[in-house]
Amino acid sequence: MVTRQFLQTHRTPVLSDDDAAALEAAAARTIDYPAKRVIVRENVPLTQCTLLLSGFVERFKDTPEGRRQILAIHIPGDFVDLHSYPLKHLEHSVAALTPVTGVTFPHPEVRKLTERSATLTELLWRSTLIDAAINREWIVSVGARGAAVRLAHLLCEMFVRLERIGMTRGYEFDFPVTQIDLADATGLTAVHANRMLRQLREQGLVEFRQGLVRIFDWPALKDFAGFDPRYLFMD
Repeated sequence: MVTRQFLQTHRTPVLSDDDAAALEAAAARTIDYPAKRVIVRENVPLTQCTLLLSGFVERFKDTPEGRRQILAIHIPGDFVDLHSYPLKHLEHSVAALTPVTGVTFPHPEVRKLTERSATLTELLWRSTLIDAAINREWIVSVGARGAAVRLAHLLCEMFVRLERIGMTRGYEFDFPVTQIDLADATGLTAVHANRMLRQLREQGLVEFRQGLVRIFDWPALKDFAGFDPRYLFMD
């Protein structure tokens, strides 16, 4: 069932059995991408959306000077470009951070889903609005949070999102990205990100090492990050 993790993440509105079957049937072909492969290129016309089944994906923009800003990190169960259905292209690019598998939903099939059911329309619309809420929280981090707090907040977010789909082990989870990726997601240099990660470890809060995150003190980490998960709308 290719939509299982999507429905685990987005549990409201609740779909009828018929609507759930229609969503599943709208999926077309499965595609594998190696790490660092671009999945969607900025301003290139699109005719399908991609649902991530495994691996981690980044949305990003590169500056003329060669600096990358990661705008979002997607996990299994996320549509990486659902907003391409009404827009027909993206103003940013999407790439695999790790080896990934995705399944495509052709735009005509997405239209059929929205015509079929108000509940399906609400579900798809809601998922894009949550993406926007996460993006706003990232803007707050880059613009108003200190460096160590930015990293702590991101690790809190990833823990909660991955726990939702059963990809954590207690307070430990795989997050196979590089320190450069973390720096690009938080507006830091790689050197600064490394120092801040060391600070978080020395404070006994969390450790990031070789793609593995270990949270030592969850209440203290949340408090340090000022993390409030309500922007993830997981109720």
